[in-house]
This record gives sequence, structure tokens and C-alpha cells, in this order.
Amino acid sequence: MQDTQSEIDRPGTGADMSLLLVDDDKPFLTRLARAMEGRGYIVRIADSVAAGLAAVEEAAPAFAVIDLRLGDGNGLDVIARLKERRPDARGVVLTGYGNIATAVSAVKLGAFDFLAKPADADEIHAALAAARDARPSPPENPMSADRVRWEHIQRVYELCNRNVSETARRLGMHRRTLQRILAKRAPR
Repeated sequence: MQDTQSEIDRPGTGADMSLLLVDDDKPFLTRLARAMEGRGYIVRIADSVAAGLAAVEEAAPAFAVIDLRLGDGNGLDVIARLKERRPDARGVVLTGYGNIATAVSAVKLGAFDFLAKPADADEIHAALAAARDARPSPPENPMSADRVRWEHIQRVYELCNRNVSETARRLGMHRRTLQRILAKRAPR
């Protein structure tokens, strides 16, 4: 894995294929790094928010794949810093805790796409290679009204810093009712 700025541009193509992978799951990180190198990317890895921020400061990559929840903080901090240093960078956020509120936050901070784990190298490569202007096709199975309600509750809960009492107050519902909703799985 290489990380000098002079080696970032692929010879003969002029295309910057630098990629930063940030994930605290080291076996996954190693496998993904090898797979992405096989697809032509110049890969650097980091296993924490701090290491990811340092890598962005050293040489902001053209692409980034960043886990949302890391041991030392939120991967969205790395996305935000990447977009400050290199506005044209394409960042993809990976998470095992996907919900619409988090996806919206990721996109607002500059993420190009949001993928739920487990995402494989093909899905990640497709997201990184997607045309900027491409509009996604409408979903085959749109969310149910119950799912939309659940996502709204999750969004308010996140905005209230996961404070159940404050979330219940803002939603106008009883705290125990909210706790029961939060304990359930997301409806389909």
C-alpha cells in the first residue's frame, strides 16, 4: 500500500485513484484494501477517526470509504474534513446501523453514498464509480408508512443525542411508549 502524493495518479490515465479506507474491523479492512487495489485504486488504510483525519491532512484522497461508528468517534468527522480539504472527493459511508437520518447526515456532510454493512468490494466500487449526476432509480419496494414513522422517530432520537425523555417530549409521546418503539426492530 502506497501513500505518497506522487504515486497517487495512475500512469497513463491521469485519473486520481487514491482511496482512503477507514474501518476499525481490521480483517475486513485488510480484505477490502486488497480487493480495491485489484480494481486499480492506490489504497491507504486507517483504523480510527484520528488516523483517518491524519491521512486526510497528509494527502486528501480522491475517494474514501469510511465506517460510521469507530472506536474513537464518528466516521462522519473524517468525511467532513475530507470535503473541506478536497471538495471533489467521493466518500462512501459504511455502517451496520443504517437509518435514513444517519444517511441524510452523511450526505449533508459530503458523503457521496451510504452503504449498509456487509457491503462487498463490488458494491463499494460501483458506488465510487457512479456518475455524480446520475439520479437513482425509484425503489422497487418503497418504505411502508410504519417504516417512515420509525425512521422519523430514529432521526429525532439521534438529534436529541439519544436522550429518550427529550425525544419523547419533542414527539409528544409517553417515554415508555417511545422506549418500546426503540427496542423493536425497524418495520419493513
